Amino acid sequence: MSYSIGQVAEKTGLSAYTLRYYEKEGLLPYVQKNASGLRIYNEDDISWLSMIECLKATGMPIKEIRQYIEWYKEGDATLSKRLELFRKRRLTVEQELSKLKKILGKVEFKIRLYEKAVAAGSLEAANNSEEINQLREELFGDPNYFPEVEEKKAV
Repeated sequence: MSYSIGQVAEKTGLSAYTLRYYEKEGLLPYVQKNASGLRIYNEDDISWLSMIECLKATGMPIKEIRQYIEWYKEGDATLSKRLELFRKRRLTVEQELSKLKKILGKVEFKIRLYEKAVAAGSLEAANNSEEINQLREELFGDPNYFPEVEEKKAV
C-alpha cells in the first residue's frame, strides 16, 4: 500500500515539514517519488519513521540516527556496529529511567505530604508525622530528608 505525505503525517502524527526534513537529512532513504515528483511512502517507510522517532526519544542526535541508517544500508558487515549502538542506547535509556524514578519518588512524596497536610490542616503537622518520616525513609533512605531543601540547593 502506498501513502501520500499527508496520509503519512496523519497516520504518524508527524508534520509534512518533519517528514521532508527527515528525507533531506538522509533518514528516509527509500522514499520513492512518482512521475510528478510527489513522495510516495510505503509500510517500510512508516516502519523507519517509527524507529527514527524511537531513537529520537532516547535522545539520539539526527547525526547518529543517520549513521545507523547508513550502517543498515551497508548490510551484514555492520551488524556488530549496530548492536553496539543499541547497547549504548539501552544504557542511556536506563540512566534516564533511573533519573525519572528519583523524580517520581519526589513527586510521590509531595503528593503524600500534601494529602497528609490537607487532612491534618497543617503542613507542619504533616511534616512531623510518623507516616511522612517513614515515607522519607522508604523513598530517600533518610527520615530527616527534605526534598525541598535539595531543590533549593540545585537552584
